[in-house]
Amino acid sequence: MKMDRRPRTPREKYGEELKLRRIAAGMTQEALSEIVVCSPTLISHWEAGRRLPRPDDAVRIDQALGTDGFFARWLDDLDGGPYEHFFATVAELEREATLIQQFALTLVPGMLQTPTYARAVFSAYRPNHTAEELDREVVIRTKRAQILDSPSNPVMWTLLDESVLRRRVGGPQVMAEQLHKIADMAEAGRLRLHVLPYSAGAHALQQGLLTLMSFDDSAPAAYVESFLTGNLIDDPSLVKASQTAYALALSNALSQQESLALVRATAEEHAHGQQ
Repeated sequence: MKMDRRPRTPREKYGEELKLRRIAAGMTQEALSEIVVCSPTLISHWEAGRRLPRPDDAVRIDQALGTDGFFARWLDDLDGGPYEHFFATVAELEREATLIQQFALTLVPGMLQTPTYARAVFSAYRPNHTAEELDREVVIRTKRAQILDSPSNPVMWTLLDESVLRRRVGGPQVMAEQLHKIADMAEAGRLRLHVLPYSAGAHALQQGLLTLMSFDDSAPAAYVESFLTGNLIDDPSLVKASQTAYALALSNALSQQESLALVRATAEEHAHGQQ
């Protein structure tokens, strides 16, 4: 049998040690979850290295396992990389996901943004930005999109409110380029694309951004985001509710063929200054 020689990540080492200490203490994941005040699914994510506990969770882990601050101290050495604290875990889960279903209400989702579109988004809410700061943010966002370089995984579904197509971010040519990129990806089979038209009226996801992630060997998760904050959801009932809301909204969307036609037509309207 071929052995997996991929080096363990620091998070995986943290999770493996947590599992070893839990077993040594004679605890099940369910028992530990009751003390830490979280779901057993979340304990599973920690032990698999897919997620990290919050600082207060790590303190309760140490108390439950009698590890004298071991996991809390180690957590300090595991930062979230270039991402905001609320998004670091999501970025890691995206790389592990086999299926990503995303909905966007006002902006093109980050992984699909062109560099010029992303720059316009970042500059809009940073009044005292420098060119170097914008360059750094754009590079981080572009690198995150590299998970889409694979021809198969993750499978990507993108549901866009029509307002995403209409709002002119960065100017007409930036929008035309952005929309053509999305359409190109859909036509190449890398993206399943649907648009919720204005004519659909109220829909189940009109309150904001939602991303659903599914995995081969663990429970699905959901992520919702608003201004300068985000919330990763792993509670099974809330994930199920999020999946239902996505399915309801998708049922009101245009077909992929109709969506592609609308995206292409809107791109041309931007390009010719008709918006």
